[in-house]
Amino acid sequence: MRFLRAAAVVAAFALTGCYHAVIQTGRPESSDVISIKWANGFVYGLVPPPVVETASRCTNGVAKVETQHSFLNMLAQFVTFGLYTPMQIDVTCAARGTASAAPVINVQPGQSAEQALAEALRVSEENSTPVYVQF
Repeated sequence: MRFLRAAAVVAAFALTGCYHAVIQTGRPESSDVISIKWANGFVYGLVPPPVVETASRCTNGVAKVETQHSFLNMLAQFVTFGLYTPMQIDVTCAARGTASAAPVINVQPGQSAEQALAEALRVSEENSTPVYVQF
């Protein structure tokens, strides 16, 4: 009996954990945040929430995207046996003046793609930055 109680307590704590993922683009963050507390997903997340349209508000791009299942989101999922799977999505816009200053490699007439990519790889390794290749 004591084992069952301990197992129930461990299961209760394990099931209250909240899923949380953060994607950072490396751009500086602004104070403009788009927050959707109840992004509707279905069937244990097999049908994901709709895409968050950020182009109109985040004119300088996106700095960070956070997704998480809050306690209330997980409660709704539990009550509906996983048919309704909401999540919280927070998108932080990038600050002004964050355009990338990455080097650009222009492919010259007669230069092969392999040569251009080899040069881009060399420049990228030397500077530890991404490199744009324009054909």
